[in-house]
Amino acid sequence: MSSNSNITVIDHPLIQHKLTKMRDVNTSTAGFRRLLREISLLLCYEVTRNLELTTETIKTPMTEMSAPVLAGKKLVFASILRAGNGLLEGMLDLVPSARVAHVGLYRDHKTLEAIEYYFKAPQDISDRLVIVVDPMLATANSATAAIEKLKERGANNIRFLCLLAAPEGIEAFTKAQPEVPIYTAAIDSHLNEKGYIVPGLGDAGDRMYGTK
Repeated sequence: MSSNSNITVIDHPLIQHKLTKMRDVNTSTAGFRRLLREISLLLCYEVTRNLELTTETIKTPMTEMSAPVLAGKKLVFASILRAGNGLLEGMLDLVPSARVAHVGLYRDHKTLEAIEYYFKAPQDISDRLVIVVDPMLATANSATAAIEKLKERGANNIRFLCLLAAPEGIEAFTKAQPEVPIYTAAIDSHLNEKGYIVPGLGDAGDRMYGTK
């Protein structure tokens, strides 16, 4: 795992292997969905690495002991619809008690701006660590818009997790949300004229759900 002040590239061999399979145009919809669920569990493991712990007294079959448990309130996973749900499912496998927020955004294909159509989040989001998930950080318009909505609701401890990031997206995101760290499996070359990441893996939502 490598990082600078704002971005962490999670370069674990299993993550990189699964990401290569996901990039492959010959990977089926079912295969893509399965790989996304698997990789999201591995990414979640890293984005939660430094969660605070406290201790509680338990009894093992052998003796009583003071053992580590997570401190504070449960996490919130905030999915940017619809593709974010592919990451969300694997993360909930790892942290089933997490609360979930949904932010519905679609990208205007002419302006590339994010248009909101749905928002639902826990009421006490200000007391929780919020991990925002979306497979791609391309223009960063959707991620920035989602985080602004979460901040309006009171979120103040936020991390952003994605599969792929473009340099243009990282620059725009960091300018708009300088206090929000980015976690990603890879930083790709660039965005094309349509705002897609190159080499990328295509449209994550379409590949996950078999749509065009």
